[in-house]
Amino acid sequence: MKKSKIFTAIVAATALLTLAACGNGKSSSKTQDKAKSYKVGVVSDSEKEIWKSVAADLKEKDGIDLEIKEFSDYNTPNAALVDGSIDLNAFQHIAFLDEYNSSHKQDIVSIGFTYVSPLGLYSKKVKDYKDIKDGDEIAIQNDVVNCGRALQLLNAINIITLKSDAPASPTVNDIEKYNVKIKITEVDASQTATSLPDVAAATVNTNYALDAGLKPTKDAIYLDTERLKEVNDIYKNIIAVKPENKDNPDFKKIVEAYQTDKTAELIKKNSDGNDIPAWTK
Repeated sequence: MKKSKIFTAIVAATALLTLAACGNGKSSSKTQDKAKSYKVGVVSDSEKEIWKSVAADLKEKDGIDLEIKEFSDYNTPNAALVDGSIDLNAFQHIAFLDEYNSSHKQDIVSIGFTYVSPLGLYSKKVKDYKDIKDGDEIAIQNDVVNCGRALQLLNAINIITLKSDAPASPTVNDIEKYNVKIKITEVDASQTATSLPDVAAATVNTNYALDAGLKPTKDAIYLDTERLKEVNDIYKNIIAVKPENKDNPDFKKIVEAYQTDKTAELIKKNSDGNDIPAWTK
């Protein structure tokens, strides 16, 4: 009788241990699955297509699920990163991120480069920037960094002259002289291409130009590529995360999955050869 009771107790204890082990295994699996699922924020269809390829490779090689969330403007992706709606974003260059961190008191960090993209001046009314005349309206981006870059472009082609002590990201207040008496209108970066029918010219970021069906090397009346080669460090686009995630091993795998020859070819193809893989420069 005693042996029977002892045997019964052993069986019961073994069953409990087995259930506990199974329960712990399921919990661990759920935690692991959660850790392997992330969201990356992008801006524009062309970038989304590149990240679809990266996501497929990540899933196959590393078992990481990467959901791509597309935003329609440059203002939202960093806010979404800060509030946890997404885990990474890939839409901005270093100068833009530095300005965002400064103005919003944030400390988002870069964990890897993506590409360098030129800024173009486009027009449906003139074929040469030299044909822009007094009274013409030019639309430029209204965010600090892209506005500054647009003004540097106009300075490079002598439409305006910037003050000698103008900062790296100048504003209209840093214009010393209008060599051509134009009217500058600041709009959201996503609206510069759509404003082309209403203005003499507009500065358009490559991703928005492509989304609007424009081919930078063919349709732009000026690209700032030459100047960009000189200052390309601050205009290298990046993959950004919150500081506490900068050493996340999964995020390092995401960067590695992006920085491949396959992605480099997609970048060139999707940008009609305008964008340059930044990790190879």
